[in-house]
Amino acid sequence: MNTIASRIADFLKDFPPFKFLEKEQLLSISGQVKVLYLEKGKMFFSEGEKGHQHFYVVNKGAISLERKHNGELETIDKCDEGDIFGLRPLFAKENYLINAIAEEESIVYAIPIEKFKPLSEENKEVGNFLIQSFASNTRNPYSEAHKGKLVSDHGAEEHKYQSNSNLFELQPAPITRKVVLVSPDTTIRQAAQLMSEKRLGSVLVAEKGIPKGIITDEDFREMIASGEFESETTVAKIMASPVVCYPRGLSIAQAQLSMMKHHINHICITEDGTPNTKVTGILSEHDIMVSEAHNPSILMKAIQRSKSTNELKKIRHKITLLLRGFISSNIPLTHISKIIFELNDATIKRIIERCIKKLGTPPPCDFAWVSLGSQGRKEQLLQTDQDNAIIFEDVSAEKLEEARAYFLELAKKVNKRLRIIGYEYCPAEMMAKNPKYCLSLTEWKKQFSDWIVNPGNDEILLCSIFFDFDISYGNIKLTNALADHIFELTRDNRKFFAVMGATTLRNPSPLGFFRQFLVEQDGENKDYFDIKKRGITPITDAARLLILNHQVKNISNTAERFEKLAQLEPNNKELFLACAYASKVLIKLRTKHGLKNRNSGRFIDLSSLSKEERIKLKRCFKNIRQLQELIKFKFEVSPYV
Repeated sequence: MNTIASRIADFLKDFPPFKFLEKEQLLSISGQVKVLYLEKGKMFFSEGEKGHQHFYVVNKGAISLERKHNGELETIDKCDEGDIFGLRPLFAKENYLINAIAEEESIVYAIPIEKFKPLSEENKEVGNFLIQSFASNTRNPYSEAHKGKLVSDHGAEEHKYQSNSNLFELQPAPITRKVVLVSPDTTIRQAAQLMSEKRLGSVLVAEKGIPKGIITDEDFREMIASGEFESETTVAKIMASPVVCYPRGLSIAQAQLSMMKHHINHICITEDGTPNTKVTGILSEHDIMVSEAHNPSILMKAIQRSKSTNELKKIRHKITLLLRGFISSNIPLTHISKIIFELNDATIKRIIERCIKKLGTPPPCDFAWVSLGSQGRKEQLLQTDQDNAIIFEDVSAEKLEEARAYFLELAKKVNKRLRIIGYEYCPAEMMAKNPKYCLSLTEWKKQFSDWIVNPGNDEILLCSIFFDFDISYGNIKLTNALADHIFELTRDNRKFFAVMGATTLRNPSPLGFFRQFLVEQDGENKDYFDIKKRGITPITDAARLLILNHQVKNISNTAERFEKLAQLEPNNKELFLACAYASKVLIKLRTKHGLKNRNSGRFIDLSSLSKEERIKLKRCFKNIRQLQELIKFKFEVSPYV
């Protein structure tokens, strides 16, 4: 056995697109790989140079990708362990359009294009990954200018992900895994009885698990009722053959197009998507019609028409299924967040509408129901604790307590119903039903004045939560007025920003010696990694501090804050765009593990992470560490000890 090829295969198998290859294919291509050593500063290829006969994977070290912009070289990407680059010769017989330089001593694997190209054409997942990487340059999290575009900028719009596309259709098709198989010598009568007993619309005809044909209830109606075949005829005589087969993971859109193209109502799912391997499932047109209930637009209509909290609870379950489909289809988090936020927000609105109706009297004055925390940042994908508040219009002194009593009663009803559909009460009681968080506009202004003028640890914590808000119901003028007041109080307030900066640094880098992840040392989550405390919170706090320092209103989402900061501080652009990317990675990873374990996703078993996920996390934490160093310098603060 070629031990070098085995070691190369062992490395490549953890990274796309190589992880999609069969073991034999991976070993075969690994035997053709050239191992290259590059000294720091070595130019690997340059702009205008003729394309090589290989594309490349970084084994150790780092490769910087650069291109000229306005006559100056700028870094558009940095490749480290497992990253691929130099794909242009695989797709286009053109010269390179960028420079590739070794940023440090590096070992690179050169993959021969001639040997690899047939594999990319045979394997749909491999081909799709490479095409997306080449066409959109989406692996680059740092460069906003090149995001979603061809490197050459020609025809970029054709490859850009359209945010208004129907994301429902990109979800995986709903496959039924319990498939009933019959042998070719089964009689029509036996097959009909079996379908009746199992209440099935079809049965697959197979030999040793390999599909040979399919019979549907429509076949029985047409062929049996017409008297064309006797009931003792074998199914082999009437089955439709060959069967249209696909592998697992085909999208709803792909399934619908295939059914239309072949004039069929069922698709067979096999191990490799061909009729030559065993059946693993079946997909029917009916399954797709049923799954339409998970279409975002249909869910939105269902929310708006709902008549009870139990109805909303059932819809909330469908939203979770929708989220699961988006995550498994690797839909960009930006699009997922926007859709789930709108559905969550519509749910809150509907609950408030129904609770006002139940109270029997309209609100005594204008008010705003404010969602705080992750929902306020449009980052609440999983159902977590509810954080909310009420701001009501200033009224005369004699009517103040009467108005407060009305809104506290309303909040009590709303908070209760949010809990029923899955949003637990906030352990810190930061909810609108708490009199502390149900205040008039003037009272809220006074509250923020106290917090900001005399900032202590508790005051900063409360401020931080309330800086991330979004109006879910009511009069936006109230939230705007409060926001104006907050920004006026914080403008050039060095004392406030110094304390807030120190609070932001209370969670240092989550990596210890030898870049190992720091896990919980005791308690019920001992040996688990707290991704919220050690990853999401530090980057969220930093974005909030920096955007508030720039006095930017109406941007509460963490990634969007960093993207705005990249515009405001060009000298820190690369870091801020990397942090925007890191924010999405952390939230998506938490969501993925939360869905998998049916919990909040906060505590992660590190042994369940793939090598690729570990590397992504370490990149994120490297960015967080650099960000915290920037904050130390910018606000002249030190972290808490």
